Amino acid sequence: MHGAVLCDIDGVVRRWDPALIDDAEARNGLTPGSFRSVAFAQERLLPAITGQCTDEEWRAGIAAALGERGGAVVAEWSESAGEVVEEVLAILQQVRRTAPVLLVSNATSRLESDLARLGLLDAVDGIVNSSRVGFAKPDPEIYHHAAKLAGANVEACLFVDDTLPNVQAALAIGMAGHHYQSPDGLRGILHDHLV
Repeated sequence: MHGAVLCDIDGVVRRWDPALIDDAEARNGLTPGSFRSVAFAQERLLPAITGQCTDEEWRAGIAAALGERGGAVVAEWSESAGEVVEEVLAILQQVRRTAPVLLVSNATSRLESDLARLGLLDAVDGIVNSSRVGFAKPDPEIYHHAAKLAGANVEACLFVDDTLPNVQAALAIGMAGHHYQSPDGLRGILHDHLV
């Protein structure tokens, strides 16, 4: 029996429509892929997800780097808060009957407002936002912080993420880990660990 389930958000509990960015680029005459290469470049993203700059500053920097139509693309992209993967949410709600569930995300300062829009703030027992705590996955500190917030020993936590290096980092400090690929796989690993 594990003391807590620590679960990534994007790619697990929340999904994004890739067409949102593609369509915005096309409408505004940007080269396909240019938004992603600018927005998610490590030197631009890391300060935003470790709290060195706000979400607003990050988005303004993306717009400036994209040029004249960058502001329009960022504005279109910013309208969405993503979409809840209802099947995963239902699985996590079942888990909460026997163990706390915390969401652990490499995110900007906008995360909490997005989760409020999606109705997820009260759907879990806690949220660990990298931009609030100052360190991001796969830094071991974020896993230790999440376990402490959950009131569980590191060895008593199951960590779930769709990014394999993040799972490997959790395993390296003694957590159980699951590389998320589908709701069925998640359901199976939770059954094995929680029943």
